[in-house]
Amino acid sequence: MMCPVPTIAEAAREIAARRVSPVELTRACLDRIARIDPGLHSFLLVTEERAVADARAAETRIMRDGPRGPLDGIPIAHKDLFDTAGIRTTGHSRLLADNVPARDATVVARLAEAGTVLLGKLAAHEFAMGGHSFDLPWPQPNNPWDLERTTAGSSSGTAAAVAAGLVLGGTGTETAGSINGPAALCGITGVKPTYGRVSRTGVLPLAFTLDHAGPMAWTAEDCAVLLQAMAGRDPSDPASSREPVPDFRADFERGVRGLRVGVVRHFFEADNPASEATRKGIEDALAWFAREGAEVHEVRLSPLEIYSACTFVILMAEAYAIHEPWLKMRRGEYGEIFRDRASLGGLIRARDYMQALRRRRELCLEMVGAMADLHLLVNASQAGEAPLSTGLSKWAFFERPALTTPAALTGFPSMSVCTGFGAGGLPIAMQLIARPFDEATLLRAAHAYEQAHSWRDQRPSMAQQQLGHAPRSSSTGGVRDQP
Repeated sequence: MMCPVPTIAEAAREIAARRVSPVELTRACLDRIARIDPGLHSFLLVTEERAVADARAAETRIMRDGPRGPLDGIPIAHKDLFDTAGIRTTGHSRLLADNVPARDATVVARLAEAGTVLLGKLAAHEFAMGGHSFDLPWPQPNNPWDLERTTAGSSSGTAAAVAAGLVLGGTGTETAGSINGPAALCGITGVKPTYGRVSRTGVLPLAFTLDHAGPMAWTAEDCAVLLQAMAGRDPSDPASSREPVPDFRADFERGVRGLRVGVVRHFFEADNPASEATRKGIEDALAWFAREGAEVHEVRLSPLEIYSACTFVILMAEAYAIHEPWLKMRRGEYGEIFRDRASLGGLIRARDYMQALRRRRELCLEMVGAMADLHLLVNASQAGEAPLSTGLSKWAFFERPALTTPAALTGFPSMSVCTGFGAGGLPIAMQLIARPFDEATLLRAAHAYEQAHSWRDQRPSMAQQQLGHAPRSSSTGGVRDQP
């Protein structure tokens, strides 16, 4: 018997042993979506017919030849910035409400080739920068730990759906923190790979020199499995790297002994002070690293506000360059938050943008120098537990420097790892950062930490129901099989 919500790794073993059918697993996920998502709003579109067809194809293939790999027959869903051939892709905006791509994004195609089952498209912030908006065609996701709380952004639907057990994994994008942030507030694991590690072809852009695509799942191991299929050279993405893709799980049994870990305390103690619970979670994690044979060192970098300001000058300028034609001709079709945020980019001078690019280069060199003798840096992912969805400021990202911007700006790989629960009973997390293209060490350390702690055994109450034990329902909060 599988646990109430299996991980990808657990489900893959059961499928390979032919104890679980991909069709049964898929129908169970569809049941959960029908029961739970009307209050969660993580899906914009549920592709039930496609999912069942994918699952049947996987089951036939597995019965005949065995599984293609650990993703064969695994139900996932994609953030609605990823193009899906013949299936509506909106960027969670009314401007693209009728947009039906002719081709899959490279990541979507690679995951389909690995045998995944497509459950649908997941909610986001409008064009990945719209904030928690209430004037869009579809509602914003709620946090499954507390439906009155935010999931952060912009990969909000993926984080909520994974935490609630509606999907076993999914895709996200990060420009300034949109994988790490939602992962932290929803208590899941999310990986922002090195810039260029994963293709962005077919992904709606926000800022070309900052955009990343990556996996989101319940565990580090599941993220490693997803990243294995997602990563690799794509000639159609000019930023795609030729760096070889390693086996991300090859060293999982090595633990953290011998790793050199740096902690940038001033980021989360002074620059953007984190909650007491968040700081304690990080200190406890550092103590565990030391007990397990890792070396822990203090690191000081430029103030977080420098990383954050540089990130947002580049982001706003590039976002405005992308959206300027629509902002001029179809301005009223945007939601208020995205419209007002993106419009600021039109006030950024070429001089400001060039200075930010130069400063980014300096900060990249600073990170390289800081990590010359280190394998990992430790920071906070978010300053605390998820805040209430109502009352969030339109300009929140200007009010406090974002803890996720150092890795986002420099392109270093990073991930959010749950470190427990705060005073309000909601998840808290740390952020791990590795050297460029060393996602293997990042995932190895996170896996070892997760295996040594009980946080992965605790799900939101709505996720504790056993998969497959509920009656079939014919309706969901999302739209079914309509482009």
